[in-house]
Amino acid sequence: MALPIEDYALIGDCRTAALVGKNGSIDWLTVPRFDSGACFAGLLGSDEHGHWTMAPKHGHPAGRRYRDGTLVLETDFAGTSGRVRVIDFMPMGRDGTPEVVRIVEGLEGTVTMRSELVVRFNYGSLVPSVRRSDNGGLAFAGGTETLYFETEIETQEKDGRIVSEFVVTKGERRAFVLAWAKSASDPPSRSNPESALADTERYWRIWSDRTTYRGRWRDAVRRSLITLKALTYAPTGGIVAAPTTSLPEKLGGSSNWDYRYCWLRDATFCLYAFLVGGYEDEARAWRSWLVRSVGGDLSRLRVMYGVGGERTLSELALDWLPGYEGARPVRVGNAAAEQHQLDVYGEVMDAMHVDRRSGLAPDEDAWGVQRAIMALLEKDWTSPDAGMWEVRGPGRQYTHSKILAWVAADRAVSAVEQFGLSGDSKAWRALRETIGREVCERGYDGTRNAFVRSYGSSDLDASLLLVPLVGFLPPSDPRVRGTVNAIEHDLMRDGLVHRYRDDKGDIDGAAFLSCTFWLADNFGLQSRRDEAAALFERLLELRNDVGLLSEEYDSASGRLVGNFPQAFSHVALINTARNLSHKGGPAEHRGGGETGVHRIR
Repeated sequence: MALPIEDYALIGDCRTAALVGKNGSIDWLTVPRFDSGACFAGLLGSDEHGHWTMAPKHGHPAGRRYRDGTLVLETDFAGTSGRVRVIDFMPMGRDGTPEVVRIVEGLEGTVTMRSELVVRFNYGSLVPSVRRSDNGGLAFAGGTETLYFETEIETQEKDGRIVSEFVVTKGERRAFVLAWAKSASDPPSRSNPESALADTERYWRIWSDRTTYRGRWRDAVRRSLITLKALTYAPTGGIVAAPTTSLPEKLGGSSNWDYRYCWLRDATFCLYAFLVGGYEDEARAWRSWLVRSVGGDLSRLRVMYGVGGERTLSELALDWLPGYEGARPVRVGNAAAEQHQLDVYGEVMDAMHVDRRSGLAPDEDAWGVQRAIMALLEKDWTSPDAGMWEVRGPGRQYTHSKILAWVAADRAVSAVEQFGLSGDSKAWRALRETIGREVCERGYDGTRNAFVRSYGSSDLDASLLLVPLVGFLPPSDPRVRGTVNAIEHDLMRDGLVHRYRDDKGDIDGAAFLSCTFWLADNFGLQSRRDEAAALFERLLELRNDVGLLSEEYDSASGRLVGNFPQAFSHVALINTARNLSHKGGPAEHRGGGETGVHRIR
């Protein structure tokens, strides 16, 4: 049975990732990419859908941690007559042949360990054939892919499970390696587990030590930067929203989506997060992925893309999986990719604007993409859409979507008038004025003294906390202050922000962590610094024991919910920490208050 979401830790190689439970069980692994089929899908079902447990035969967990500045996980266990540590990691630089390495180290006394490996390809549906490989290990073959399992420990097959029992004494180390390869290819080269551990630890330490962030909460920011890097697909620079699918927004519910893709909506926030940390190479790689992925026929601009820029993300329900704690259906692919979401125009335009303001080397194709976006926007900005929260059903005139259309026009004007690029700034100025006037007339409710979710509605929406953060209105504007106050009183529960109320007037699901970070940003911009810091500290307390956040938090159960770990939550943590550390952070920079990348580090 899967553990609570917060009981998992992430390991990865910047191509794919695995989730390791406190109990020593790897219950989720997709190979060779984030969006590939899972060979361990126990997270969304049972042990029979694939897992790899490494733990004492008799004992219990006794704490875990990442090695400082790395993605190398250490889990300690107390046995009946000793203590042992399991070191889990995925080696870097394997060039498309991912590995999971587990090293068992004796700490005290003598401990009998048990390894149980159940491989099931295609999200738990395909039982592989098992044979001895040429080097004495085991090969699990399933159609187009094969997993190779190597260890010096004797293994036995019991009812389709590969079981090893062995004794570890103080100072002893025993290694296990699981490597993926295409079935038609030669087996992957054999790694030396200890050398791979040293190399992987060195890689992450060198990378994390490069951060230039020196503000408050540095340790939390550093861990979030490592997490964001781990969710980056190295060959292209694309960043997945999460490495999982179908972890529910509500326990037992049906809002279970596949997040193993790259959302355009995350573009600007991700850029700022990397720039805050001083990682310009990663910012450039993300920008390049963005330009490549949206290029071509802009009339078919997608909300999200695959890590390689794929546009077809057809949604499919996996009916053989019972779902995480019974939350069904389990979905792969995401039909929201086909939605019309007006705000992505503004996000792409703003990301390119941040590039220029921050001094990143220009991309010669970027302006051509932006001009094509503006041609679309001029015709399309009045259309209803699905909104930021990807509501499935008839479109609406969402206020946030119109504000991001305003952002697109605003950044187009800046490109011409500040950076000397060629374009019709007069027409774009007029468009900006028209959109801005309409938003203030139709998206603002004078009775509530707040911007509202959609035209003609009196409902609130936490996305409107972005009004000052994108520079639509200054934080001192009475309409901004009124919106913040209204959201505080109507959409907050247990000190955390929810997205909106549904059509029945009920507050939407669990608290959305990014929205709560945005509220802290607004507090900071309004000189409510103590309240901002207290809210930020409250959010830090919701991280699990190794510093990871999901998308949402269910106060009633005290549980993290939604896909995990969630890039957007960690991006918001990084940016808000910088906003509250001292002046000139992303909230001011994006809103127009500061210029130059040196001002947001």
